[in-house]
Amino acid sequence: MASPCDEVPERPIRLFGDPVLKTASAPVGEIDERVRAVVADLLDSVAIPGRAGVAASQIGVNLRAFSFNVDGRIGYLLNPVLVELGGDPELVEEGCLSVPDLWYPVRRSPWARAEGIDLDGNPVSVEGAGLLAQALQHEVDHLDGMLYLDRLEKDARRDAMRRIRESSWF
Repeated sequence: MASPCDEVPERPIRLFGDPVLKTASAPVGEIDERVRAVVADLLDSVAIPGRAGVAASQIGVNLRAFSFNVDGRIGYLLNPVLVELGGDPELVEEGCLSVPDLWYPVRRSPWARAEGIDLDGNPVSVEGAGLLAQALQHEVDHLDGMLYLDRLEKDARRDAMRRIRESSWF
């Protein structure tokens, strides 16, 4: 029989209005047990069906790290930087775990490459098109203290803010 301690509790996702979401994340310095635990939490959090990415700020940690889960490819980046965007930006429907149940068109490049490091301090590059490109851009925005709502056109942003105020979670 499994002990309740054997189950990893899901880290709660911080919601719109939490100051950590609007704060630029601190770079990862020394890779210690705390950083390893954050990466484990990020990987557990992104493994939940329907999640393409989770930034450390979304689980309440002010650290420049995120995880991704797109088309069966699961991974993470520490100190990620978007180093290249490709193609003409296009409007794509986007949502966010920190802004539940709202989807709006956001202008994103159809291809992206991000670079960072892994838990051993080795350089890592992640690149892709479509949803992976969108996730890379979205998660780096989180680490810069920006939500996708900040990228909305004026009328869409006004509508989003109204819907947030009327939501049951706000």
